[in-house]
Amino acid sequence: MTLKKRIIPCLDVTGGRVVKGTNFVALRDAGDPVELAKFYDRENADELVFLDITASSDSREILLHIVEQTAEQVFIPFTVGGGIRDTETMRAILQAGADKISLNTAAIHNPELIRQGSEMFGAQCIVLAVDARQTAADKWEVYTHGGRQPTGLDAIEWIKQGKALGAGEILLTSMDRDGTKNGYDCALLAAAARAVDLPVIASGGAGKLEHIGEALHHCNAALLASLLHYKELSVAQIKEYLRAQDLPVR
Repeated sequence: MTLKKRIIPCLDVTGGRVVKGTNFVALRDAGDPVELAKFYDRENADELVFLDITASSDSREILLHIVEQTAEQVFIPFTVGGGIRDTETMRAILQAGADKISLNTAAIHNPELIRQGSEMFGAQCIVLAVDARQTAADKWEVYTHGGRQPTGLDAIEWIKQGKALGAGEILLTSMDRDGTKNGYDCALLAAAARAVDLPVIASGGAGKLEHIGEALHHCNAALLASLLHYKELSVAQIKEYLRAQDLPVR
């Protein structure tokens, strides 16, 4: 069975507002997360990702009340990440209405968190988010704290370890391409897809329809932010284009 390709709007939230930047900085306001979530649900997006992008760097808990409000408004799968450091927080987020948990910084500090979450809630609930910056040809380094801190970890090796620990999906962001609209890092996506037989979500760099099609030849889903938030493209336009490229969509 061919897995259908998914289009996933990403809500990067800080201070209770959705923001979008370039290379993880120069953030500008993109709206209210609950209203945007409602809009994408109506637009037939396949899933939603909600990332509290300053929870880890500010060392604070995720904004649970916004998770609850968003979950009340959407009927599509909904992934939440940012500042999740223990299984109690995972449970609270899932109880607040999320379907999946995205782990990034905390999983690097404590890889066992991936295993614990996978055993408690199922691998399908655990998304390993990887923020990677290219360091050489076919080499990428993992960063934490919303792209602020280099770790010395090789991104592809970390993805393999994440799968071994029980992650069920990989959300892979190219920091070099983030917000640039120059296209996804297809070499990075292809390397990840070769390394693990898990769904890989492409993130960072979409600027036009062709970029989305190129990425989805290598992976399972495309994460989009500014193109959708600022109404440059719609979910319907993207899916129509992908169908024309013989890429299966819902």
